[in-house]
Amino acid sequence: MTDKPNVLKVQDVTVQFGGVVAVNNLNLEINKNEIIGLIGPNGAGKTTAFNAITGVYAPTNGAIYLNGELLSSNFPDKKMQGIYAGENLGKYNVRLAPTPDIITRKGIARTFQNIRLFKNLTVFDNVLIAKHMTVKANPFSATFMLNREEERRIRQESMDLLEMLGLADVKNDISTSLPYGKQRHLEIARALATKPQLLLLDEPAAGMNPQESDELMHFVARIRDDFDLSILMIEHHMQVVMGICSRIYVLDYGITIASGNPKEIQNNPKVIEAYLGVDE
Repeated sequence: MTDKPNVLKVQDVTVQFGGVVAVNNLNLEINKNEIIGLIGPNGAGKTTAFNAITGVYAPTNGAIYLNGELLSSNFPDKKMQGIYAGENLGKYNVRLAPTPDIITRKGIARTFQNIRLFKNLTVFDNVLIAKHMTVKANPFSATFMLNREEERRIRQESMDLLEMLGLADVKNDISTSLPYGKQRHLEIARALATKPQLLLLDEPAAGMNPQESDELMHFVARIRDDFDLSILMIEHHMQVVMGICSRIYVLDYGITIASGNPKEIQNNPKVIEAYLGVDE
């Protein structure tokens, strides 16, 4: 056993929109260098959970910790307190809601279910823009070109990243001209450019054939090792999830119905029911 804090700890997180509870009392932990799966049928609340972790949505209730430090926290009050339908009402009393850019600077990066590249920019510029998250320049130093050394550094780091991920040969191509699989790799490269400790991948194998999915598994494992990362991934391709994740959490209608290793999840009756249904 280790006494080191989890890289990520999601504690009692509920996300409610009006009277609709999209995620109810989510508890999830990720340790260093783990690849963790988050699965469930469409509409189960998986992307909502990602959005809560990355600051797109503030949790309605609960807390999220990064490396043992409080990252975000919230509790229902005023009108929401009267209609709150989640669990643990009254347990939390701290409100902390950092924006996505702050969360990115703290070490969490993500990709999206629908690829969101800068469509009219080159492969290199897509990565370079993300690299600017790491610079210390200000408007004064940029105006008078006092940050030339730093600019050279991030340009070289961007090129090094493209080399590592096999994209150097297309660095001057417009991002949307790339084949679908390479666009996925570029989106991951752009996320890695922010130097995250935790990478969230939202359906990285979506739209891929079996060979591309197999290549993706090796790609994700490699970037975990090469960049010393922890990874949380949403994925519908069970071959990918079962082949690469050490542990899996399963959501259904916003509720965690199972967690465990791939074999435990495959044989869990609640998971089978959620995906396949049962006879009346």
